[in-house]
Amino acid sequence: MGNNKSILSAFGICALAITSITFSGCESNDLDAGTWSLSYDAKSNGIDIRKSNKLIYDDIYASYKLTDEIIYSRDYSKPTIIKESIKDAFGEGFLFQAIYTKNDLPKLTQSFYVYPDKDYVLTDFTLEDKAEIASNYMAPVNVDRMPEVLAENGTSRALFVPFDNDKWIRYQSHPLDFNSLTSYEVTAIFNNEDRDALVVGSVEHDNWKTGITIGKGNIYNVGSLVCFGGVADELTRDSKPHGALKGNKLKSPKVLLGYFADWRKGLEEYADVNAVIAPPKAWDKAVPFGWNSWGVLQFSLTYPKAMEVSDYFKNNLQNNHFVNPDQTVYVGLDSGWNSFSEEELKSFVDRCKANGQVAGVYWTPFTDWGRNPEREIKEAPEYKYKDVYLYANGKPQELDGAYAVDPTHPAIETMMKHFSELFRRAGFEYVKMDFMTHGAMEADKWYNPSIETGIQGYNYGMQLLNKYFGDMYLNLSISPVFPAHYAQSRRIACDAWNKIKDTEYTLNATSYGWWQDRVYVYNDADHIVLRDATEGENRARITSAVITGIYITGDDYSAGGSKEGKERSEKFLTNAEVNRVATGVAFRPVEGNGQNSENQFVRFDADGTCYLAVFNYSDKEQSLALSMSRLGLDENSSYQLRELWQGAERTVSKTLDVQIPAKDAVLFRITN
Repeated sequence: MGNNKSILSAFGICALAITSITFSGCESNDLDAGTWSLSYDAKSNGIDIRKSNKLIYDDIYASYKLTDEIIYSRDYSKPTIIKESIKDAFGEGFLFQAIYTKNDLPKLTQSFYVYPDKDYVLTDFTLEDKAEIASNYMAPVNVDRMPEVLAENGTSRALFVPFDNDKWIRYQSHPLDFNSLTSYEVTAIFNNEDRDALVVGSVEHDNWKTGITIGKGNIYNVGSLVCFGGVADELTRDSKPHGALKGNKLKSPKVLLGYFADWRKGLEEYADVNAVIAPPKAWDKAVPFGWNSWGVLQFSLTYPKAMEVSDYFKNNLQNNHFVNPDQTVYVGLDSGWNSFSEEELKSFVDRCKANGQVAGVYWTPFTDWGRNPEREIKEAPEYKYKDVYLYANGKPQELDGAYAVDPTHPAIETMMKHFSELFRRAGFEYVKMDFMTHGAMEADKWYNPSIETGIQGYNYGMQLLNKYFGDMYLNLSISPVFPAHYAQSRRIACDAWNKIKDTEYTLNATSYGWWQDRVYVYNDADHIVLRDATEGENRARITSAVITGIYITGDDYSAGGSKEGKERSEKFLTNAEVNRVATGVAFRPVEGNGQNSENQFVRFDADGTCYLAVFNYSDKEQSLALSMSRLGLDENSSYQLRELWQGAERTVSKTLDVQIPAKDAVLFRITN
């Protein structure tokens, strides 16, 4: 998998295989394809990209690091331009290539993949040399000054997308008043009033961690733009530079350059492109409804309590609408399950099955919580933990209180085999995998010498994880956003519990990361805890899960669990109309103005039904007048409105007046 061999190729994914024929008119340095036009600018030695005759990306050039020196494609002499017809997984289109050569430098081939019916262009570049070359920085997109694409009718925004969901990190829609902003894997630069947007992001996640750095422009448009493979910093949880690819031919990440009429559609299409290259892990069952022990029980989890929880669900919730369309509930043991004997684990699973439930369990494959280098690895006694650490500058790497371990070390595979066999013997079918970012950290070296970068190591480890756990439902908790095709779901943010601040924090990620249910099957809003909160906070917290993805509760339903938690659950988790909305399909935000969370979310189902969720994160009642057209409805039509928590109905048109109590939410079904 090393020597720059693509992890995707090793997986047998050939979505980008191209069959090409020479395109007529190669004497020209321009390419016109539908609304797209690409041209080589001899003066700047760069590539211009226009859409509908509007300059979108100006004088694009490539850059890379070679022996600690940054080399630019514009430092080369005039390139040879080649144009070909292509047909690949994205459709029919054209390949536009600029081939640069210069003595004592690798040959640089800059490629643009253009599809007449798409709102995006894809680009990457390769370096080739007879001698081995090495680079830990390859930037297929460099624009020194972005064209003024967005309208000057309001303050535009640039989106910060985090690399992972650790340490309660937040997404952020920034006004353009920063000097520099780096987003991870993708960004959207958009005018929220008319929603026009540039979307730029990596669509391959086999070798590189990708960053997008945006420079200062004005309040309407950004300045410079660089999209590069090779980001490694505090927010990727790294303490040393990105690893270097080595070989006679190196390839940058493939990057999407889009221009969209709606920033939300742009991010969804970005996700769809990723899903073509690396399809989401298959799942042919309904969205999980259920319970996880880390909500309230945490390390107080015991075998008797777990059995009581299973019985409680059968007797009080499953028979009262809290059940998914498959008539199933997932009951999951989180950290602390290892206090159970194997016989107790099997007995718990058997109880769940008898109660019409699927049993879940928990593991952290890339961590050592003991942080004891001399400790023997129980499942692989020929090794000590010091043998499997991912070292940086000669030291073990600690994150979240655990040392990171090398996913390529054979002892880690032995541990995977051991735990997968244990879980399978017991009968578990669902595994929550946590603290995955540890396996993606850059390191001095890996046990497998072909691994050269942290994300290569992560892909290697995730392939092994699928080898041993692939027949189970896999839900990632703390983890990078990408690569995404190894698990059916991923928690969209960090831990969240019962208060309105937890709802707001979770919905910050839903506001700007809802589109991730196109690269995973479902998003995960984390477990819902209802005790020790107001009834409004209960409604808001449940609604946040319903509009985000999977629907997992977390109160203590054992015999000794709080009366309040049970009463609230029986009151709020059993609303049949609300629960029918929980299909796992995420709602879109209506606006994109916030540095925190948006408060309005919509979803249109195939039958034309519109669902609208509106949240009040404040401690005072709010009254809002919402434009029907802004929601995506016809302002000249009348609609029937039903609020699903309270059951109130009315007819509306043009403007929807909404009153929301403090720390609460409303959920509407809107039909013609």
